[in-house]
Amino acid sequence: MRYVEVDGLRTSAIGLGAWQFGSREWGYGEAYAAEIAPALVRRAIELGITMIDTAEAYGLGRSERIVAGALAAIPPVDRADLTVATKFMPIAPAEPILARQAAGSRRRLRVDAIDLYYAHWPNPLVSVRRTMQALRPLVATGVVRGVGVSNYGLEQWRAAERALRAPVMANQVRFSLVSPDPARDLVPYAAGQGRLVVAYSPLGQGLLAARHGNGAEPAQGPRGLRAASPLLRNGARAAAAPLVAAISEVAARHGATPAQVALAWVIRHPNTIAIPGARTIAQLEENAAAADLALADDELARLSAEAAAFAERLRA
Repeated sequence: MRYVEVDGLRTSAIGLGAWQFGSREWGYGEAYAAEIAPALVRRAIELGITMIDTAEAYGLGRSERIVAGALAAIPPVDRADLTVATKFMPIAPAEPILARQAAGSRRRLRVDAIDLYYAHWPNPLVSVRRTMQALRPLVATGVVRGVGVSNYGLEQWRAAERALRAPVMANQVRFSLVSPDPARDLVPYAAGQGRLVVAYSPLGQGLLAARHGNGAEPAQGPRGLRAASPLLRNGARAAAAPLVAAISEVAARHGATPAQVALAWVIRHPNTIAIPGARTIAQLEENAAAADLALADDELARLSAEAAAFAERLRA
């Protein structure tokens, strides 16, 4: 496993996203929530993964509870190396409301302090400045160790840092070969300021894993989110064919899987990690191994060019 260090935070280049844990919209079922999800957390730690990502909105708090239950059996010495990140929705510009939200996440996660606390989305009715002001007391009292934002543009990220009067150490955004825009501005900012870009949906909801590249419908439960994904509609999937082919060629050259190549492209960017989810232990192990896949410069350039061409085809 490879690690990234920024502003005192040391984290694995591949993390574990826990959106699916207990969230009905994924359609994974109760067996997944009760048995597979906790096993994924435990196996992730064995593989050297140190970033576990959840949110109060995932399963209405159930994801946080599942993560906490899995971590309860982890020895303290191993737990000390982990960063358990969670997120709040900035629903109102009031310190007491955010304090209650943080207390709820701490209770569900069974922790005294939150390692990394993200503002989940910009709220159009609540300014970035006001959101960060409400976070200041939590940072000052040690309830929150580190602050992040999610789905913020570059100017919003900068505004958040000014308002917090402290580093906003991470920005969690959709970043992949089918969503490459963060490479233009967010990644250079993170590299220049000692911050972190955290890539969610780094496999383009499975499109880049080449699991759905043959025209077959994606596997999903009755409420599977992929049913509504614009990336998996026929037009987008056809537009992605040259990109998927390039990924597959690079994968064959390395004896790797397309998913590993897609993840390796993301984390090849400076100050960037990826937090894919996983449905099975085997998929988790495949994702973790991508941290050790070294892409050559020409491979990186080719994949980046194909990603840009895909984005142009979608806009056309």
